[in-house]
Amino acid sequence: MKRLLCAALAATVLMAAPAWAKTYVIAVNQFVEHPALDAVLKGFQDELKVKGVACEFKVHNAQANMATTNQIAQTTAGENPDLVLAIATPSAQAQAQVIKKAAHMAKVPLIFSAVTDPLGAKLVPDLKHPGGNVTGVSDLTPMDKHLGMILEFLPKLKSVGVVYNAGEANSKTLVQLLRDAAAAKGVKVEEATAAKPADVYAAAKSLVGRCDAVYVPTDNTVVSGLESLVKVCEQNKLPLFAGDVDSVPRGCVAALGFDYYLHGRQAGAMAARILAGASPAGTPVEFQEGLKLEINMKAAKAMAVTVPEAMLQKADKVIK
Repeated sequence: MKRLLCAALAATVLMAAPAWAKTYVIAVNQFVEHPALDAVLKGFQDELKVKGVACEFKVHNAQANMATTNQIAQTTAGENPDLVLAIATPSAQAQAQVIKKAAHMAKVPLIFSAVTDPLGAKLVPDLKHPGGNVTGVSDLTPMDKHLGMILEFLPKLKSVGVVYNAGEANSKTLVQLLRDAAAAKGVKVEEATAAKPADVYAAAKSLVGRCDAVYVPTDNTVVSGLESLVKVCEQNKLPLFAGDVDSVPRGCVAALGFDYYLHGRQAGAMAARILAGASPAGTPVEFQEGLKLEINMKAAKAMAVTVPEAMLQKADKVIK
């Protein structure tokens, strides 16, 4: 009788055990190392830890090299992961291609994060009904609000420069949104492209004399080479604004952007649901909400910008 009772109790414990009683292998393909994307990974890991999901992370960083990104995608397929996290559009696209071709990866969930335009990047056919095994969290930028922020600092703005990587699908989408927002405000957009971080300095130099301010979108290539852009803007008293708040302490005057750590937490919560049994195909793509305004007073002084008192009053954070 005692033996039967013990067996019954053991069966009950097994039935009650959470779906994540095992240790899950999570492969990570991160496009480049910079504060915003690093914050995504940290938030993702922290969220799973808080939820009690035991994970072994296999983290790979391509350092903004597309060939390396593709190699990482192949490597993760050989790691037999339970789930793949792709951080940034190029990494998500590379992983999606491998998942389509590798038979043993056909049912492995792929969660993307820090992806601006999941439809344009051809990651999912429908945002509400992704289908397949790919879904995630988008960081689509409200460009009209970003331009509005710049105009609050510089009401007489006639032209804005933008440095971006034309090879990144997310960046092309953002620049088009900037063009549309600028056209509605009567502001001219001057463009300069950088294919790799080492090209950022020359691209920034090419904007000198062509614009009244510079805006850097959430472009992974440019953000990883941000110090070069800051240097040019300081030397030429050219105000620099950003699409992510992590770039503000690095030398931008201000940003109205997302908290990428919270972005990672949101992706982590999605991963926990999927590991517990939710279907990626039926998990809608999510968008991060809630913008933060951060201002760097030292950068403003270096770039000859007078910060309006109204902006200081509504800022979430002021770096002095």
